[in-house]
Amino acid sequence: MIITNQTVVLKRDCAAVAIPAGMRTTLPAGTSVRVTQAMGGSYTVSSQDGLYRIESADADALGERGPSAENAAPPEFSEKMVWDQLKTVYDPEIPVNIVDLGLIYACNIADLEPGGKKIDVAMSLTAPGCGMSDVLKADVEKKLARLPDVKEVRVDVVFDPPWSPARMSEAAKLQLGFDLDYDGGGRGTFPILR
Repeated sequence: MIITNQTVVLKRDCAAVAIPAGMRTTLPAGTSVRVTQAMGGSYTVSSQDGLYRIESADADALGERGPSAENAAPPEFSEKMVWDQLKTVYDPEIPVNIVDLGLIYACNIADLEPGGKKIDVAMSLTAPGCGMSDVLKADVEKKLARLPDVKEVRVDVVFDPPWSPARMSEAAKLQLGFDLDYDGGGRGTFPILR
């Protein structure tokens, strides 16, 4: 099991996404990386060249066993299941899920005429120019599409109203070192990352 702050040497060439640019790249076998975050089915690693995100499908390159296939019957669809799944999506630079960061502005679930469910999500980012926008959006789409009875998922990235740290849950504020009475000033500064 990979532990945060553990340094590993990549066992094979590995697909990765550069953070925060969002550019896809390949990290070569033999690269030494430090795992800075292992949450939500992906890994954030740092190397001498920068910060990268590696998907769980490539966990073997880190020496980790990949995701196991589940053979159990899927549970019945519920709204709680949607929110639980959204909480498995993490900002690759901040160790907090996107729900607790306050990035989910709306989540609407509707029944489709031929059967099944449609989920529409409006989400924001901590910074408008974030290169990880497409990566986080795809994460949400992929994870929600796996839920039972879900036939359609649409995720829109919005910036109105602008996100501020005041949107974070109390748990996220405590985790990141914010005062619970924080009013949102100083947008984009995270005490834990200083």
